[in-house]
Amino acid sequence: MATKSKRTVQRIPVTKARVNFGAVLKHVRDKHATIILERNGEPVAAIMDIDEFEDYAELHDPVIQREIEASRKEYKAGKGRPARELLAELEATPVRS
Repeated sequence: MATKSKRTVQRIPVTKARVNFGAVLKHVRDKHATIILERNGEPVAAIMDIDEFEDYAELHDPVIQREIEASRKEYKAGKGRPARELLAELEATPVRS
């Protein structure tokens, strides 16, 4: 996944986006911006960076939501451990091919 910078949200009319679609896509990609498209001043759609969209989609996946909740419960039950312990364990485990 790409490194994420601070995200911006801008609102523009659909007609302006249509005329400048290439520039809008470049701005979304390069600046990790989200563009809210408006028709008659009302938001109707959004254009966002694909990495952000994938993160959004994953977080709204019921399977992933259950896994996150299970992880929270394990952590609250004291089953968590410091990352350095896990990393040391992974480094000590031989790689199988």
